[in-house]
Amino acid sequence: KFVLDYFFEEKQNLRFDSFLGQTFCTLGEIIGSSGSRLERVLSGIPGKKCGSIIFTAEELSNCRDIATMQLCANKLDKKDFFGKSDPFLVFYRSNEDGTTVKVDVYDWDRDGSHDFIGEFTTSYRELSRGQSQFNVYEVLNPKKKGRKKKYVNSGTVTLLSFKVESEYTFVDFIRGGTQLNFTVAIDFTASNGNPSQPTSLHYMNPYQLNAYAMALKAVGEIVQDYDSDKLFPAYGFGAKLPPDGKISHAFPLNSDCENANCVGIEGVLEAYYDCLRKVQLYGPTNFAPVINQVAQCASEVTDGSQYFVLLIITDGVISDMVQTREAVVTAASLPMSVIIVGVGPAEFDAMEELDGDEVRVSSRGRAAERDIVQFVPFRDYIDRSGNQVLSMARLAKDVLAEIPDQLLSFMKSRGIEPRPALSPSPTPQINVHL
Repeated sequence: KFVLDYFFEEKQNLRFDSFLGQTFCTLGEIIGSSGSRLERVLSGIPGKKCGSIIFTAEELSNCRDIATMQLCANKLDKKDFFGKSDPFLVFYRSNEDGTTVKVDVYDWDRDGSHDFIGEFTTSYRELSRGQSQFNVYEVLNPKKKGRKKKYVNSGTVTLLSFKVESEYTFVDFIRGGTQLNFTVAIDFTASNGNPSQPTSLHYMNPYQLNAYAMALKAVGEIVQDYDSDKLFPAYGFGAKLPPDGKISHAFPLNSDCENANCVGIEGVLEAYYDCLRKVQLYGPTNFAPVINQVAQCASEVTDGSQYFVLLIITDGVISDMVQTREAVVTAASLPMSVIIVGVGPAEFDAMEELDGDEVRVSSRGRAAERDIVQFVPFRDYIDRSGNQVLSMARLAKDVLAEIPDQLLSFMKSRGIEPRPALSPSPTPQINVHL
């Protein structure tokens, strides 16, 4: 067994070596596989199969239970005496198994300069008894106890109620079969420049990825580990389409109006490059159509079995901000998150309006139920030495960091619990072919 720290937002590459051969995978692939069980073929002698190895993942450390206590203070000691109705503040901490719980009691002050009154020690087992004679605690102040001979205590605290609620983790839902559905939408407006010119943000350089491809690959290669079929809908917006030059803001990159799915992230990249050769970059920059397109899909699966992640890559300011705000507010009530990556030198101040970290997005007097949008300008993550791999890793780490909490916020708001973990094969083993 190997104990590893797991980070959803990072591509954690693993290599396994044995005398039978070698194999590669990511930690995300193992966790995202059915039952967190992944089988890989070992490679050794070129052209010869050396066997296969099975990996299983088990979450070892997380906080699953949240304890809520209701306490009553009785004649707590303070220079200015206060009664039961006066506010007091407690902080508690415990060791890992809950055998010891230490509680610090403070007199609450509005300015934050809370006065320490005393402390007491209990245990999870004692607290779980609820209100009883065993759950009346003397609050002791160590300094006063050492200084005053007649000191008895600084009052008592009585437990009125104790409740434990399960707090599920992102991995609980993934292990239970929740799939992440990844969709990408790419800006094909004329402000990107002529794709055949090196100055264009869409320039197809034969030696390195352009900014659009880097952003797509950075995010997609991590999210794909949690999608079993590896089929990703991919759209473009802001272009004139052949043969009649009609402007579209949600056209499939693969030109298949019945099925916009591309096979794997490489398939999305191929469709993107192929599309650049066929369409005419135009405008304007409208986000609402593609957000509504994914929201429609998300509205059909709200049982917790799927969660949708939309990546929008753009070079300019939104032209339909009013409609986009409305689309985001609607999407916030669905199992869905939106990642917006700004590429190029443009000012993206208006985009911050959609990222509800400070102020929740609202439309027509209705506030978004959750914060589901994360916006970042790609230029903030570009490595100065030109290392594209490092630039992509930095971008992914930041834009994906909020996805687990956003997924959990939706599940909790709907009272959805993770399904039982899918059972892996009962006997993991290494199969050897000689």
